[in-house]
Amino acid sequence: MNDRQGLWQKVEDEKQRLIEMSDRVWAMPEVCYTEVRSVAEHKAELQHHGFRITEGVADIPTSVVGEAGEGGPVIAFLGEYDALPGLSQEAGMTQYSAVEAGGNGHGCGHNLLGAGALLAAVGLKNFLAEKGIAGRVRYYGCPAEEGGAAKAFMVRAGAFDDVDVAISWHPYSFWEVAPALSLANTRADFVFTGRAAHAAASPHLGRSALDALELMSVGVNYMREHMPSDARVHSAILDTGGIAPNVVQAHARVRYSIRAMDLPGMLDLVERVHKIAQGAAMMTETRVDMKIISAVSNTLGNKPLEQALYRTMEELGAPAFDDNDRNFARQIRETLSEQEIASVYQAIGMPVTDAPLAEFLVPFDTVRRPFIGSTDIADVSWVVPTVQVHAPTVAIGTPFHTWHVVAQGKAPAAHKAMVHAAKAMAALGLAVLTNPVLLEDSKHALAQQTARTPYVSPLKAGVEPPLDMSKG
Repeated sequence: MNDRQGLWQKVEDEKQRLIEMSDRVWAMPEVCYTEVRSVAEHKAELQHHGFRITEGVADIPTSVVGEAGEGGPVIAFLGEYDALPGLSQEAGMTQYSAVEAGGNGHGCGHNLLGAGALLAAVGLKNFLAEKGIAGRVRYYGCPAEEGGAAKAFMVRAGAFDDVDVAISWHPYSFWEVAPALSLANTRADFVFTGRAAHAAASPHLGRSALDALELMSVGVNYMREHMPSDARVHSAILDTGGIAPNVVQAHARVRYSIRAMDLPGMLDLVERVHKIAQGAAMMTETRVDMKIISAVSNTLGNKPLEQALYRTMEELGAPAFDDNDRNFARQIRETLSEQEIASVYQAIGMPVTDAPLAEFLVPFDTVRRPFIGSTDIADVSWVVPTVQVHAPTVAIGTPFHTWHVVAQGKAPAAHKAMVHAAKAMAALGLAVLTNPVLLEDSKHALAQQTARTPYVSPLKAGVEPPLDMSKG
């Protein structure tokens, strides 16, 4: 029943449609919660393959879920399709060249991520139907991963309550089981309100919101010396109070991203940042209001699923690239610094090589020194056994959230890696459906991890999906 070759052929049979969809989504880059055209592409593909569709999950208009099959466990494949602002870039170029000045771009490869996850779901669905194997395949189209925490809102709404295993992947430099490491993260706006006045004739009557914002920045910077070294706090000023220096600024707003290794540590840091904002407001006789935009937990690993995935990836082998793929990757590598290339090898605990593309599987037990970000798949991992593939869609060393990723987002090498990731994910889904012990072990592993610290959503009551967050 566990016919991997037959399953992988089902993926091959459908790959061209999904590659073309990935390229269309690449060409319509939409940022957090604005992915109207991108989700329409995913919905149309789900309809084409006969999935039962649910839209607007967790009151998020750009989310979609498709389900196929009957009975048995529920295997969820998680996809994304949001882009990043300011990363517009022509495909296939080896230097910066924007398609649209200041436009959006798929600088994290989510056009590939969504298409690859959907390809895995389609391949497994078709195989189960042909073989008469019980099981439900579910595709989750998840928007706003880049700071919008859509999956955390979906978890809170119960969208994953009946899922048995969740599988996803992410574009990367290497072929590996993705380390289950991410930082808990809260995004919060601090809105300062003061009093306008003539900055020359009556400055004593004004109370500057911008002064408060700047004092908050000073306070946060001093706090950095007295917080855990693996925590991160960074910000973006959204409103400076106007363009007239002769008017005391009556309003100002800054968005902070506050990260820590676990949820308690992150919540503690959020409170400390809030106190600094209150202190800045007190010093300037202004008022500050804190508004939580989004929040995610840290990721929990699942050893049984990770080990099973590694065996699958080992059997499948690394993606096969050709000379054209390698030549383009070498040209991209010439635009990167030695430090950028060395840092990704450091993350996987392996020595630097001259290879332009990763055509090997990173050993499961390698000693890593990863650089850690945040992701909303973390919240799924607290309620469902979850695992992810990393697949080499870019030249080794390519820094993400840059034009370099966008330039490679439609390359043949990226397509090959996407299809390979889909095969690995589909095969793991089949293994779970046909091996009750694996399913039981994965659930037991999650239960052990959450026995003492049950999942509590980092999203406080009253915090709703920030559908307008991309407006600034």
